Amino acid sequence: MAKKYRYELPEHPVDYGVKVAAADLKIEQEAQRTLNLARARAIAAEIKPHALGSIIVSQRSNGDLYIIDGQHRREACRIAGIDTLVAEVHRGLTIQEEATLFLIKNREASKTNAHDEYRIGLTAGLPLFVDTENVLVSHGLKIGSTSSNQIGAVQGILAITDKYGPDVLDDVLTVAEAAYGRTAEAWDGIVVGGLGEFLGRHRDVISGDADLDELARKLAKRSSAARLIGDARSQATGYGSKSDGTGSRKMAAYRLVIEAWNSGRRKNRIGAN
Repeated sequence: MAKKYRYELPEHPVDYGVKVAAADLKIEQEAQRTLNLARARAIAAEIKPHALGSIIVSQRSNGDLYIIDGQHRREACRIAGIDTLVAEVHRGLTIQEEATLFLIKNREASKTNAHDEYRIGLTAGLPLFVDTENVLVSHGLKIGSTSSNQIGAVQGILAITDKYGPDVLDDVLTVAEAAYGRTAEAWDGIVVGGLGEFLGRHRDVISGDADLDELARKLAKRSSAARLIGDARSQATGYGSKSDGTGSRKMAAYRLVIEAWNSGRRKNRIGAN
């Protein structure tokens, strides 16, 4: 069973309702989402100082204050000429723990985009992101716009690691490359998502390198990665009769992988579930 990944912080002192000077606040870029200036300007245009709420900052051992949550409000105040903000001040955190606090605070707030979350998760040293990154590096891949050497389906690969473990993600990337080569289509979220469900759910059947090789051969024989993606999209929409989403496309690809595996087999056949 895959291990569970959690965001955890040590006990540490926190002061509430502290007034801080906007000019004194610093940003740790590797522990923050990318600043959206348009969003900050929109906040500044209608800013009401009494309704800003508390930003969250970390006070380091040298006294420096680093924003954990609230950089858009800080930038809006700078634009609007407001000098002071109210803060919730955390003390005694490392940079890694600051990044973890950011992810905890933003889990149910304004959603951090997947690439920022991944980068911040690595800065925090969180096992989910570190384990995933180690697998990507071993395959000569990195997060980015999907191409021959980059994967854009960040949430998809994190979901595989989180649900089934990094070994399954490793097998997914191995099979995808063996079947389709190092192409953008091989790393598409539909392809890796479908393979992730197949290899994660059926570890009792797909038990070694010989099985992975056989699966890759059958997938390559069935069609190209682009064709698998197109077929999964068509099945997910009922060939245009209904709407679909990421999950339904992934599960359609999963069923297509099952069909490829079962082709010509009398033993170790897998039923869709």
